[in-house]
Amino acid sequence: MDGNGTAEASETTHLLQRLTSTDSGTPYYKHENAAIRWPSLLLHVTWEIVSSNYVNVLLVFVPLGIVAGVLDWSASAKFTLNFIAIIPLASLLAFATEELAVPLGQTLGGLLNATFGNAVELIVSIIALRDNQIRIVQASMLGSILSNILLVLGCCFFVGGLKYKEQVFNSTVASTMSSLMIVATASLIIPATLYSVMSGDQESEDNIMVLSRGTSIILLGIYVSYLVFQLKTHSDLFDDSEAQEAEEESSQTFIGLILIPIVGNAAEHVTAVIVAYKNKMDLAIGVAIGSSLQIAIFVTPFLVVLGWIMDRDMSLHFETFETVSFFLASLVVVLLIQDGKSNYLEGLLCLGMYLIIAIAFWVLPDDPGQKKPHPKLLFGGSG
Repeated sequence: MDGNGTAEASETTHLLQRLTSTDSGTPYYKHENAAIRWPSLLLHVTWEIVSSNYVNVLLVFVPLGIVAGVLDWSASAKFTLNFIAIIPLASLLAFATEELAVPLGQTLGGLLNATFGNAVELIVSIIALRDNQIRIVQASMLGSILSNILLVLGCCFFVGGLKYKEQVFNSTVASTMSSLMIVATASLIIPATLYSVMSGDQESEDNIMVLSRGTSIILLGIYVSYLVFQLKTHSDLFDDSEAQEAEEESSQTFIGLILIPIVGNAAEHVTAVIVAYKNKMDLAIGVAIGSSLQIAIFVTPFLVVLGWIMDRDMSLHFETFETVSFFLASLVVVLLIQDGKSNYLEGLLCLGMYLIIAIAFWVLPDDPGQKKPHPKLLFGGSG
């Protein structure tokens, strides 16, 4: 039996060699003839990229998603197909950024990883902003932050903690990131608090927009300063740390806050967990919290300014429950990472916090005055 298997494997190897190499054994992508070399090189690189991850078999859903849009299939079909298609595309994006990180170094490479890793959320949010789907945009931004600092970071702590009793990381860098996250949290709390003490008329809405746009410009300035801090003035710190029916359908808030961020962060999630399992906690912290920071103090303010340009009322005024959830999540993470150590129990705390928030947003309707029957479907409660 083993002999037959070896023979079959040998035949397969010889077949691949015949298809990809000349009679002399030289690969076609190294052929002297440019007309043969360049097409072969393109095919070779494409194959290497596609075969780099088993999840890339889901690339078949990319053309299906496009066809669903062109032929105007049902909304659920279009959402499902494109939802699945995002997964391998996010994986390919992570593969490309990791390859770029090799010649560029860990610090700049990590920044690129966070930037391109957030591209899915940014693209989805720009499209939603164009269509004036402000709730989807806000929920997607907040969801991406929560996904990274609770789900991704929690998985890193838990998986790494299963292999190592205790893991350590650069607490100075983690504290710097945490401080910036608290500033980002304040940028959401202040508009929500101001709105609660105002009358709620059109003048109040206009004042909130002025506050949001001014705050966004300040946050963008802070992000630029953070880049200078990270890449230039204090790069040594970071170099060290980075070696169906209406009653049953999901709400827009749940889709934007839970579903889109999980898929969009799939590649980063896997990468962070793998490096945490290898006890590279500084890199794991950088991926999880660094990505959240970029969403909080760059992407979200950028979308507010972009909405200003596009004449869309995108603001930093999130719903009260969303703002409170963000504050509590940030508080939990700051308390957990301040000592520069982690274990599996801290991972479970992050994951538990994320699940509580996810369930809350599952039962929360888009319209607070609307009653939603999900609790009795999930836990048998009375409606």
